[in-house]
Amino acid sequence: YGDKNDDLYHTSASKTSSINPIRSTISLQCQLLGFNCARPSEFGFSLKGFARRGGDTDKHSDGWGLAFYEGSGVRLFHDPLPAAESPIAEMIQQYPCKTLNMMAHIRYATAGLPNLENV
Repeated sequence: YGDKNDDLYHTSASKTSSINPIRSTISLQCQLLGFNCARPSEFGFSLKGFARRGGDTDKHSDGWGLAFYEGSGVRLFHDPLPAAESPIAEMIQQYPCKTLNMMAHIRYATAGLPNLENV
């Protein structure tokens, strides 16, 4: 993270001071899935594999979120449950929607509790 006089070092160090003690030696971050298409496309298949990383095949089990355009409207979902166990994530995977843009994340909590306000 640079030397101890660097702002980035202090920012990173201050974040680690409030880290869950069990996770303080692990260097993981949230993961993102982006979807940007020239033509409207379904993203359920991609989301299904990504959601499994949220508590099933990976350690990112502290919640998840997703936003996508449906026509000119925006749909936004977030849930403190692991994406691999979330009934909301399951519903979205089955929802027959085509979009040009979608962004999803799975959370690995390094600061703050795994609750809805922090997802």
